[in-house]
Amino acid sequence: MHLDDRQWAGLSLFLGTVEFAMGLTIAEIVYPDYSVSGMYISDLGVGTAAAPIFNGSIIVLGLLLVLCAWFIFRGYRDRFLVVALAIAGIGAAGVGTFTEGSPFGLHSAFSLITFVFAALATILAFRIVRPPLGYLSIVFGVVSFAALGLYVSGNYLGLGPGGMERMIVWPVLVWGIGFGGYLLGAAGPPTTSSATS
Repeated sequence: MHLDDRQWAGLSLFLGTVEFAMGLTIAEIVYPDYSVSGMYISDLGVGTAAAPIFNGSIIVLGLLLVLCAWFIFRGYRDRFLVVALAIAGIGAAGVGTFTEGSPFGLHSAFSLITFVFAALATILAFRIVRPPLGYLSIVFGVVSFAALGLYVSGNYLGLGPGGMERMIVWPVLVWGIGFGGYLLGAAGPPTTSSATS
């Protein structure tokens, strides 16, 4: 099996977003009396059996986002998307490394970096994909940014802080799964043997 750079980018993104979505869900299940609405996502990373699941899955997500950024650079040379993906990946790995309550506000800083640059990468992806997925990339990114604005301002619209935080995260995860699948299915250029046969 041979994958080109675009397909490796897609595989990295697809695996990263899927494993984190599963890790997040499992962590919510095993955390005693966890409230999706009333508690922050980062609460999953401290103090219970959910912590290694959540922290491990988001660190893996971060590493795979950085790997995806490298293959996007090789396959598309889109520097803006590459930088946004790489910074989002570094932020995600930082969230899992510096858990809630870490000194100097490191956890909050890495969380904000992840939210901003993941949403930005979602929007910037329209530069390398055809419609309608390109248009959907913009929509999902804008929804994530809008939710971030509401979250930061304390306007939770009845969803609670945890619910609004998920309105930031889930549009990006859904986009990542879809965009990863799109890239994974990208056909590479014909090989010399197939082109001349």
